[in-house]
Amino acid sequence: MICPYCDSNDDKVIDSRASEAGRVIRRRRQCLGCGKRFTTYERVEETTRLMVIKRDGSRVPFSRDNILRGIAVACGKRPVAEEVKLRIAEEVEDLVHRTFDREVESREIGEMVADRLKDVDEIAYVRFASEYYQFRNVGDILKQLEEMNQRVRDVPNQQALFEASEGDGKAKKPRSGGGEE
Repeated sequence: MICPYCDSNDDKVIDSRASEAGRVIRRRRQCLGCGKRFTTYERVEETTRLMVIKRDGSRVPFSRDNILRGIAVACGKRPVAEEVKLRIAEEVEDLVHRTFDREVESREIGEMVADRLKDVDEIAYVRFASEYYQFRNVGDILKQLEEMNQRVRDVPNQQALFEASEGDGKAKKPRSGGGEE
């Protein structure tokens, strides 16, 4: 590997480990020229390229980076952890490769991303949806917001509300910080 610091082509692998559920090998390397360390990732090259059919009918190779870019733009400065953004992209990539053989419409990918963003951050979802669904006016956005307000939210630790405490027949109090107040 060429060192990103000094352009030397002489390095040694210090550490290797599986990443992204075993689909990627992460290698920590040290340049023998300048001594600095850097990380490389190895992925299996897809032999049958999955093509994405865009709205205009053109076809482009599937790219996980495009999904990540869209998620990053939608999240902007929202408090969404980088790991969550990566997890969404990985889930969508896995589902796309399991569901489609050769071609997938961009609409399908967008809906998969939107569904996941809706549960992570509602503002990021609205940002993504406004671009993806191409809202024409404020009325379209308001309609989407009304639909979101009417949906049943999955509250963390919700099961604790239904579990009886030790033999007294009363419902346990939910742990603080677990849901909306």
